[in-house]
Amino acid sequence: MDRRLFLQTLAAGLYAPTLASAQSGELPITVSSYLLDRTQALFDGSVAIEGTDAEFVQGAIGDMNTAAFSGTGGNEITELGLHPFMLAHANEGFRDYALLPIFLLRQFRHKSVFVRAGAGIEKPQDLVGKRIGTAGYSSTSLTWIRGIFEEEYGLRPQDVEWMISNADSSAAVAGAVSAQESQIPAGITVTQGKPGLDESELLLSGEVDALFHAATPAAFVEGDTRIARLFPDFRSVEQAYFEKTGVFPIMHVLAIRRDTAAEHPWLAKAVFDAYSEAKFKAYRTKDRLTWATDMLPWYSQELDNTRQLMGRNFYPYGIEPNRTTLETLFRYSYEQGLADRLLTVEETFLPESLEFTEATER
Repeated sequence: MDRRLFLQTLAAGLYAPTLASAQSGELPITVSSYLLDRTQALFDGSVAIEGTDAEFVQGAIGDMNTAAFSGTGGNEITELGLHPFMLAHANEGFRDYALLPIFLLRQFRHKSVFVRAGAGIEKPQDLVGKRIGTAGYSSTSLTWIRGIFEEEYGLRPQDVEWMISNADSSAAVAGAVSAQESQIPAGITVTQGKPGLDESELLLSGEVDALFHAATPAAFVEGDTRIARLFPDFRSVEQAYFEKTGVFPIMHVLAIRRDTAAEHPWLAKAVFDAYSEAKFKAYRTKDRLTWATDMLPWYSQELDNTRQLMGRNFYPYGIEPNRTTLETLFRYSYEQGLADRLLTVEETFLPESLEFTEATER
């Protein structure tokens, strides 16, 4: 059963019986995003964006990026990669959309570094002089990993050779790599991988020594023992990183067309409130039922441990709980020679959304 069908089936017992547009208002809008636990209630209509008749459509992030930044994106609300948006804003004068402080996908990224087993690469410093493969150099995840590795371990982007794969094993989920995910700065060494080989095949063939990739490489998922994580106990490493920095890396963010926001000044807050409510509804489901519907045997313990470290609202929306994380990525992008200038929160987010805050409990 694919993920969409599974969630529709689950929704029959937990939410509304069918996926439907919200029929609670008058303004027709289209929202493009992934169907996730934190957006499920919006897709199935059990949470509505007040004042709208919203149609929710699923998209892949690379395709959503390209549609927005090419000027062909007609959706009033869309999910975007945070760093591709930054590059379009800073380097291309892109102003069609403004960000809303709704952060739909976050991941710690120490888990996203893979090496050839037995190659003698046991710590980040061992990567000096090695060749690293990736599907998109300037993607959000890669920008985070490079920044973290330089700041925490002293490994600079110019200390390694980069190889761009000609295929991506996660393309079916992520979509085609957008132009903003393929920018190469001056001062680093970059080569192209062999045609037809995805990133994990480059590693297995010996073309590269390591992988930096947002998605788990296909060969690793299939259990190929020739690929290993650089950080086998990545959970402990990532938790220590959060305790030290307070940074929970942001990958995807929601954006609104500037012309739509100007014409309907109430809409941005209505969207924020609806997405926040949908997320809190997902929290409640995790407390009530996910321990049973999820196959992980210690799911409840993991949820408890996460809240002990990161708080009950461990996936916060709004600017102030996320300012440090946002400004860290802005700095990484500029320091890595990707963004032409150091961006600010105030210029990239819709001005009125800077003050949006969530209720502590719902």
